[in-house]
Amino acid sequence: MRRTLGSCYYPEHWPEEIWAEDARRMAEAGLTWVRIGEFAWSRLEATPGHLTWDWLDRAIGTLGGAGLKVVLGTPTATPPRWMLDRHPDMLAIDEKGRPRGFGSRRHYDFSHAGYREEARRIARLLAERYGRNPHVHAWQIDNEYGCHYTTLSWSEAARQGFRDWLAQKYQSPDALNRAWGNVFWSMDYATFDEIDLPNLTVTEANPAHRLDFHRYASAQVTLFNRAQVEEIRKLSDRPILHNYMGRETSFDHWQVGRDLDAASWDSYPIGFLSDRLENTPERKARFLRQGDPDNQAFHHDLYRGVGGMGAGRYTPGGRFWIMEQQPGPVNWAPWNPAPLPGMARLWAWEAFAHGAEAVLYFRWRQAPFAQEQMHAGLLRPDSAPAPALAEARQVADEIAGMPEAGCAPGDVALVFDYESCWAWDIQPQGADFDGFRLAMSAYRACRRAGLNVDIVPPDIADLSPWPMVLAPGVMILSGPLRAALSSYTGRALLGPRTDVKTPDFAIPVPLGPRLEGVTSVLTESLPPDASEPLEAGGAFRHWREWLEGEARVYERTTDGRAAIMGADHLRYLAGWPDDDAFHRIVSDLAREAGLHPVDLPDGLRLRDTETHRFLLNYNPEPVTWDGVTIAAAGVHWTPR
Repeated sequence: MRRTLGSCYYPEHWPEEIWAEDARRMAEAGLTWVRIGEFAWSRLEATPGHLTWDWLDRAIGTLGGAGLKVVLGTPTATPPRWMLDRHPDMLAIDEKGRPRGFGSRRHYDFSHAGYREEARRIARLLAERYGRNPHVHAWQIDNEYGCHYTTLSWSEAARQGFRDWLAQKYQSPDALNRAWGNVFWSMDYATFDEIDLPNLTVTEANPAHRLDFHRYASAQVTLFNRAQVEEIRKLSDRPILHNYMGRETSFDHWQVGRDLDAASWDSYPIGFLSDRLENTPERKARFLRQGDPDNQAFHHDLYRGVGGMGAGRYTPGGRFWIMEQQPGPVNWAPWNPAPLPGMARLWAWEAFAHGAEAVLYFRWRQAPFAQEQMHAGLLRPDSAPAPALAEARQVADEIAGMPEAGCAPGDVALVFDYESCWAWDIQPQGADFDGFRLAMSAYRACRRAGLNVDIVPPDIADLSPWPMVLAPGVMILSGPLRAALSSYTGRALLGPRTDVKTPDFAIPVPLGPRLEGVTSVLTESLPPDASEPLEAGGAFRHWREWLEGEARVYERTTDGRAAIMGADHLRYLAGWPDDDAFHRIVSDLAREAGLHPVDLPDGLRLRDTETHRFLLNYNPEPVTWDGVTIAAAGVHWTPR
């Protein structure tokens, strides 16, 4: 696999007379890719049906003529103002019943059939004009699905679509009433037309109703994406991607990925640290200018997995890119510090170590106007180099001296399920219980142990490539995963909160999980100042389950209850361990599986490729490990 760099560019933002100079400077900086077009609808179609292609023709020609490969985006995240006159009911509606207005972006409702056809139309027109253009080497569909809380819409279009979706799923109101348990609080429905969306209720809506609405909304994202992909595929053989976000769980990325050739995501480590990750104030201060040492890697491994869905079913070692990489301060987090010197280089090499084909910095030049004018780029607004430009050039030079190689196969498969994230958001039972956060805790334990992780979908049917499997917080095991676990000969650890609900969001009888000799009979959530110590060290926090059964107990809490229970190959974890306990548990299991875990210093992480071992130091000072000193915000690699 050849590693490449690029940048995001908006030719419509700049005078045409500087395009050629920009293109020349990009090529001189060692960039290969340039992404354009994903917000340009009003410049392509200023009034309905009147297309203006000449400027985009010239932009693509100028960039391609400088040797750059173009990623062409469909502009459907920013429909022009006239679109509202054509479809006045296309705006999404928030949970309180208020329309999401025009004036920024993502002001459309995934359920709106009319807008979906408009998106299909503009994708078809772009493909007709550029599908065989020699400079267009990849496509991006839309931009950041789900951003600004836009997956769920409580609109009339969603209401009618949801009713139809329910009718197809359940076939009769009686079947739906039984599945949802509507006898509770006299919630029975006589017809599907009586069913409303699960908002504006006096107290919490039925959790099964809410979960089905999440399933419906996620399916609309898949259909919206597929409509555009279908049009482009007819006229282009170039790879098609979407740029997902970090910690965005509002729709099922595995399902969207089935229609794409590769995945990409937008990596903003410092913004995520302050805005989207749970950390102590002390840890946030320590990694203020670097980002959380495990956040980027988690998403690299997740989206490499999502990129493996392109054949319609998961295959390890999928394709993924970074479509937007933070080069300097961003504009959208509560606070926006500048990266430490070296981090723009480190983040790129970390992505490559995890298998990225391309890393594109956002953006080429900082905009001096509009909403993102405080978002840094590779150039300042006056076109002078910003600090990250030299680091990008350094990475480009280093790439040239490295062999082409993908990441090494994972030691551990971590099952990640979006539907479970919706379920635990609906019914957390504890104010700080979160499905993503739990998965990240398990992932962090693996990373601290120096283990390579592959993140896999919840319907995976073959676990044999991995010596070890973790499945934290998976609401119910799918048929394929359950069958794969039944024949698995490595070491698998399920839980907590795994296989303890039915698909209809009820407690199963007999009680789950469906592991021989293990039953979860009671669950309790713990406030932040409480914990349940473990005999072997550390403690459960946030969540604890009481287990019964005849299976072997591998570990106990200090009050004598089972903490880990099961058999050699398949065990259940009855709580959420703190970081030290999770590291110990994962390391012990890894040794049983024939792996060789380590205890890496805080902020130092490793990842193996097919040819090299990469050590990445997120710390603001040098770290020495295994006889090697890695510079602050530095990267070190050695042949394997």
